[in-house]
Amino acid sequence: EVQLVESGGGLVQPGGSLRLSCAASGFTFSSHDMTWVRQAPGKRLEPISTISGNGRFTYYNESVRGRFTISQDSAKNTVYLQMNNLKPEDTGTYYCAAVVGVRWTVRAPLEYDYWGQGTQVTVSS
Repeated sequence: EVQLVESGGGLVQPGGSLRLSCAASGFTFSSHDMTWVRQAPGKRLEPISTISGNGRFTYYNESVRGRFTISQDSAKNTVYLQMNNLKPEDTGTYYCAAVVGVRWTVRAPLEYDYWGQGTQVTVSS
C-alpha cells in the first residue's frame, strides 16, 4: 500500500521557519519524483517545489525560490521542505505527492498519482 505521510506544519510568525517532512512507503522511492503542492483557502493547488527521484533535479516556484529548500533522504524514504523567511502568503495546506519519474519535467499537480493527507502551515503574527 502506498503511503505518504506529511508532518511539520504549524503556526509561525512572519520571518520564521518550518521544516516539512514527507515519509513515503509502498513504492520505489528512487524512481519517483516528489513534489510539494500548496492549497491556500479558496485558491487552486499550486506547485511549490519538486525533486527528482535521484535527487539531481529540483524545481521551485518563483514565489519561494531562495527561501525554501527541498531535499531527500533516500535511506529514510523521506522528502523535506525547509521553509525560511515565511510570509503570510505562504499560508495553506501543504501536500506531498509522488509520480513515476521517467524523464525530468515539471508537472501540474494533478499529474501526480500518490498524495498525502496534507499538513497545515499558518503564517501569522
